[in-house]
Amino acid sequence: MPRFTYHKHRPNLWEDLDLSELVNAMSEFLLGSGFGEPADGDNQATQDDLKDAIINALMTSNLLPDEDLQKLFSNEDALNEFLEKVIERLMNEGFIQTAQNGTGSMEDTDGQGEAGGSGAPVKFELSEKGTDFLGYRALRELMGALGRSSFGSHDTQDLSTGVDASGPSKAYEFGDTMNLDVSETLLNTIRRTRSLEFKEGGGLDVGYEDLVVRQTEYRSSCATVVMLDCSHSMILYGEDRFTPAKKVALALSHLLRTQYPGDSLRVVLFHDSAEEIPLSLLGKVKVGPHYTNTREGLRVAQRILARERKDMKQIVMITDGKPTALTLDDGRIYRNPFGLDPKVIGLTLKEVINCRRQNIMINTFMLARDYELMAFVSKVSELTRGKAYFTSPYDLGEAVLMDFLRKKRTVAH
Repeated sequence: MPRFTYHKHRPNLWEDLDLSELVNAMSEFLLGSGFGEPADGDNQATQDDLKDAIINALMTSNLLPDEDLQKLFSNEDALNEFLEKVIERLMNEGFIQTAQNGTGSMEDTDGQGEAGGSGAPVKFELSEKGTDFLGYRALRELMGALGRSSFGSHDTQDLSTGVDASGPSKAYEFGDTMNLDVSETLLNTIRRTRSLEFKEGGGLDVGYEDLVVRQTEYRSSCATVVMLDCSHSMILYGEDRFTPAKKVALALSHLLRTQYPGDSLRVVLFHDSAEEIPLSLLGKVKVGPHYTNTREGLRVAQRILARERKDMKQIVMITDGKPTALTLDDGRIYRNPFGLDPKVIGLTLKEVINCRRQNIMINTFMLARDYELMAFVSKVSELTRGKAYFTSPYDLGEAVLMDFLRKKRTVAH
């Protein structure tokens, strides 16, 4: 009698792979800021770069069982086919795309799998869907489970009458929402009439002066500009500070879109000069020139916020260096790499004062602890009644998002 041996059917490994977990595991690579690369390198990945990143993600996470990984790494042809199929899936499902200036196709014409029709390597970059997904994952990882918030729900010091009661009751005034505190209103009626008897028709004689309404915390919408320092110091001194900053901005963007639809968020990069960039391009940005033109960043942010019609306006500035540059009236860039140049500091603080005049709060998140820098940042916070946080790339996200959500009072040191 013939004997048969049955094995569990295993689909192709590239079909069984959870792409969302893979993209999350590759986030440092996909949001790469240029750390460990030449200063003039581009921000696009070749197919070989992607393959290396996928292999690294597989080896440092639990995306595939160890048995399957061993089989893959023991067969070079199978591994190469697996990697090409995974890249194809990433493109088909919209997580990555070919770079706009890329030429050629995915076809392997020279055995390397990345030569285009003209012999140039095919370049890839993070798509808008991929950027949004990484923002969602960054938010989930940084903050955990978040409660839902309603339209324009930032706490302020003011109270209003609304639907949810979270403040003390008050006597009704014309214009208040009729969110009655029934027990207090009836007690006032009883005290005034000195009677528990119902009037003819079956009710108490409640007067205008008896009405008491419940108060809620006033909820306000907010316009936020995130100012990201992308000077070259953000990837120096042995650590990448810019990639965590980009993750924070992406997480904040996802939070506003899903939880605070009445708010707005814009991003300004500052380096030798400053410019606004669309959020969709944030994932592709790398560090730029060496200097820090904080003043120009503040000027761009003020122009953006001047067009916003929100109750609250704020600038969230993430930086690791002292102002070392400014834009002169004739358009030339004045630079002093040593920092604390009186001319640079003076004109930068002048823009800070302009922010205060426009009721724009500046909350600064510092990724360095130099004494002179701490003194400068503390002065900025004092002038705009904002806050200063001296943090690290590892807890930057929690610091920014917790401040945004809870508005805790923090003393600048």
